[in-house]
Amino acid sequence: MTKIKENIKKLIDEGALQEAITQLGTLIDDGCEDDELYYLRGNAYRKLCNWQQALNNYLEAISLNPESPAKEAHRMLMEILEFYNKDMYNQ
Repeated sequence: MTKIKENIKKLIDEGALQEAITQLGTLIDDGCEDDELYYLRGNAYRKLCNWQQALNNYLEAISLNPESPAKEAHRMLMEILEFYNKDMYNQ
C-alpha cells in the first residue's frame, strides 16, 4: 500500500489530479478505510479548487483518525474560505 500511496502523491505533485482522484476512489470503493487516502483525495480536490469535496474528504479522514494531517488541512482551508473583505462586495 505504501508504494501505491507514493505513486498517488507523485501524481498529485505532477498535476495529474483526475488520475489521482480516480485511483484513490478505486481504493476507497474497494473498502480500504485509510485516513491517508481521504487526505490525499482532499488535497487533489483542493488543488482543483473544489472546496466542498476537499472539505468532505478531510472530514472523512479526521473521522477515521482524529490525529490525521487532514485536521490541519481542514482548519487551514476553512480559514482561507472564511477570509474575505466584506466591504469589497458593497462597492
